[in-house]
Amino acid sequence: MARHLITSAIPYINGIKHLGNLVGSQLPADLYARYQRARGQEVLFLCATDEHGTPAELAAAKAGKPVAEYCAEMHEVQARIAEGFRLSFDHFGRSSSDRNHALTQHFAGRLAETGLIREVSETQMYSHADGRFLPDRYIEGTCPNCGFDSARGDQCDNCTKQLDPVDLINPHSTISGSTDLEMRETKHLYLCQSKMKDELEEWIDTRDGWPVLTTSIAKKWLNDGDGLQDRGITRDLDWGIPVKKGNEDWPGMEGKVFYVWFDAPIEYIACSQEWVDAGKGADWERWWRTDKGADDVTYTQFMGKDNVPFHTLGFPATILGSGEPWKLVDYIKSFNYLNYEGGQFSTSRGRGVFMDQALEILPADYWRWWLLSHAPESSDAEFTWENFQASVNKDLADVLGNFVSRVTKFCRSKFGEEVPESGSYGPQEEALIADLEARLAAYETQMEAMEVRKASQELRALWVAGNEYLQSAAPWAAFKEDPERAAAIVRLSLNLIRFYAAVSSPFIPDASAQMAQAFGLETVDWPKAPLSEALSTLPAGHTFAVPENLFRKVTDEETADWQERYSGTR
Repeated sequence: MARHLITSAIPYINGIKHLGNLVGSQLPADLYARYQRARGQEVLFLCATDEHGTPAELAAAKAGKPVAEYCAEMHEVQARIAEGFRLSFDHFGRSSSDRNHALTQHFAGRLAETGLIREVSETQMYSHADGRFLPDRYIEGTCPNCGFDSARGDQCDNCTKQLDPVDLINPHSTISGSTDLEMRETKHLYLCQSKMKDELEEWIDTRDGWPVLTTSIAKKWLNDGDGLQDRGITRDLDWGIPVKKGNEDWPGMEGKVFYVWFDAPIEYIACSQEWVDAGKGADWERWWRTDKGADDVTYTQFMGKDNVPFHTLGFPATILGSGEPWKLVDYIKSFNYLNYEGGQFSTSRGRGVFMDQALEILPADYWRWWLLSHAPESSDAEFTWENFQASVNKDLADVLGNFVSRVTKFCRSKFGEEVPESGSYGPQEEALIADLEARLAAYETQMEAMEVRKASQELRALWVAGNEYLQSAAPWAAFKEDPERAAAIVRLSLNLIRFYAAVSSPFIPDASAQMAQAFGLETVDWPKAPLSEALSTLPAGHTFAVPENLFRKVTDEETADWQERYSGTR
């Protein structure tokens, strides 16, 4: 049995995420976790809420609540929404946990001991209007490299160049909009990433088969301009993990907290400790410590492309720099952006569909199918209501749903609600089984490779093969001349529904459960070769219930209404 450690980028606490956030990390990670579990592998799938930093403070202030209370409430909201989308986390933790406090302070102490942290007196942007030092991300201006007018103080999203606030042209506070800024002296800790450039580059070069998107971003940060730069890992904030060396105070760092991008990835490890604390599992070290058995673990991370630099450089620098035997990521599956109807999702303008709104419109499987089958892997993708309607209606309703409905209703009308006994399979059935075996192998190959779109195409091809067989074999016509032949066709088709329940479960778990439950089954094992056995699993006389329509069609009127409702113009 293989062991798979799977993490998705942890969503930030300040508000409900949109569909682009979902498909960029959590949803494909869930797809992969469900697939590996279905194949009988041991899986630990972890996620959490990212709760520190200025955005949390500002969001709490806007909500009129203490920041700790706000974060606790939003964690529960995000957990409920994740459950609504059937995200099968083994644990959904919190970066503000005691475990993450202790582990972050531990890593900081180890890095200090290995000479990879230096103390820097520097000047930082102070906003008179806001009465505070401004974190890099809360300063915007024009990028000196490409001229983009909304570059942040840490990075330009247009050209991805690393920046410092003083590099920006005409900087302003994104909190108040004030340009009344001045540089004030403060003292901070820096992680000496530059000392680890060669080791990080060598490590990245040993990662087998990483997506081009992942490696290209990592290499750009390693070699762009002056190369990999040291990064500040502390901030002048009230909310966060206090700066300590393990359990010891850090002289000169009183009142400061660790930078959110330093502590957030460490939460992946802390989350496994929380998993044990919650009584959901045991022995977290066998997943994370190579001296405790983690050598045989395959660790896969899922994230949007904006998170790649921190997971290919910053977090590995922390792990490697500690000098301790921690498990490093084996594969990073990164995604481009999902855009909305010709533009970007926007919380402030109400533009686009957010996760809670999506579940109010339609059940999770509709969204899971469209998002995964249109995952932004090789380039940015575009959500349009027209495409969503077409995909749902053609793939889910017309192909899969129609097959299940036609087979079960025809069987009920001619043979009753049980698998027919008479009739034997012939050349047509043998050809179908051989075709399905080849297609299943192709589907499994794409799932193992985490090629999400290609996997969805192979799954759809499995559904289509059943429809084409049913249309060609035409049991309704055969029944008039040869009822036994019709019985054989129906028996195989009912077994196909059971087969579809198994192979569709990573993509559309609710519909898969509904198909299984129609035959009184709680779960359906993943099919194994030869498929002739898997497609004969339901014995003659096995009873079933005709399920409700798996998927309804989306109407033109609904599409027009949703397009208007979420356009950001209301």
